[in-house]
Amino acid sequence: MEEVVMEVLFKTCAGLDVHQKTVWACVRRLHPSGRVTKEVKCFATMTKDLIALAMWLKERGVTHVAMESTGVLWKPVYNILEEHMDVWLCNARDMRNVPGRKTDVKDCEWIAQLMQCGLLKKSFVPPKPVRDLRDLTRTRTCLEDDKTRVVNRLHKILEDANIKLSAVASDILGKSGRAMLNKLIAGESDPAELASLALGKLKKKTASLADSLQGHVSEHHRFMLRVQMEQVCALEKEIDVLSERIEQVMAAADAQRRRDEEAAKACEETALKGEQKEKPPLPFLEALKLLMETHGIKRRGAENILAELGTDMSVWPTDRHCVSWAGICPGNNQSAGKNRSGASRKGNSWLRRALNNAAWGGSRSKQSFFAARYSRLVKRRGKPRTIQAVGNSMLKAIYHMLKEHKPYRNLGREYYASINTKAQKRKLVKSLEALGYSVELKALPAA
Repeated sequence: MEEVVMEVLFKTCAGLDVHQKTVWACVRRLHPSGRVTKEVKCFATMTKDLIALAMWLKERGVTHVAMESTGVLWKPVYNILEEHMDVWLCNARDMRNVPGRKTDVKDCEWIAQLMQCGLLKKSFVPPKPVRDLRDLTRTRTCLEDDKTRVVNRLHKILEDANIKLSAVASDILGKSGRAMLNKLIAGESDPAELASLALGKLKKKTASLADSLQGHVSEHHRFMLRVQMEQVCALEKEIDVLSERIEQVMAAADAQRRRDEEAAKACEETALKGEQKEKPPLPFLEALKLLMETHGIKRRGAENILAELGTDMSVWPTDRHCVSWAGICPGNNQSAGKNRSGASRKGNSWLRRALNNAAWGGSRSKQSFFAARYSRLVKRRGKPRTIQAVGNSMLKAIYHMLKEHKPYRNLGREYYASINTKAQKRKLVKSLEALGYSVELKALPAA
């Protein structure tokens, strides 16, 4: 079958149309004469069938394969093929077929044609250790969400029982709050006795605690409170187990990387003297310490960020590419010289969530650059968009820290004022004039 082709990137490649039970594969080959041939075959998705697919592709000289990122259905195929060839996981948005030609066979042929002509972009799929780490951190995040839902139900039960503990104690699951709730569940109803369990700063609020713990607690309320507290304890144990496993996986990945680097150095015999090489990716534990020095990022947040990004920043040419991939920058939709929409793309929702949490913490650090950026933008942009802008700056800093192996350098709260002193003077003068003062500026003599 002959047809006109565009500029060819790969002489032989394949396109896969992945489903739950079947995979349609099309091998597309450009012969020296200019003739294009296609070979299509259907495989099941059981492991033995996917191994047969890999062998079938290798026999035909395929080195590059493209497929859609459809939910989680691509993972079994990717796991088998990544050992044998370069697998391109591509956004389904970039692989839409021509209307009126929608069949499984046509889809795999279309994907193969796009692949051969270089019309697809390869999505970032992290290496296996990072994928394992992602599974752990994302599961822990889901369990933390479950715990939040259980705690909210606990608040509702206490309100139904006329117990206003949350109005006095900021955390009802702190040491004092847990002791009071456990005593309440055990049958104690004397407010003074319950308030006497307060520890630390809550001791100063004994009278208020006694008032808040006076309610109408029935046996039904005690049963429901017991159920919710057991769920909270079970979820906390699971979260602790996952946190320990995350530390173990990071340590194991670092140890394996050191062994691989030592083996590579032993085999390397033709290294050029004075050759400029990029710095190798940081080990997980070193990158973790580096990120924890940043304002707003604590250990759990650093683990979540590293699980989504990895430590190899060579994947993205610049910090802007990294920010665009994460989806925390304005969208780009322009036509006829007009910007239609500035909405952000979907990007990596897990990374965006971790960065937003860190941005909230960084914006509350009084002497941090992130606090200056937040106060500069929040008045005209609002809180949600400002937090995204702070997360944008934070991710750019993280990118350079991991790429250049440099510690976090805080630009300071007065950064914007220092780079534009004229604007700062106008702003302060205008504020004083609005209060009814006449202002005359006089420069101090140089020190």
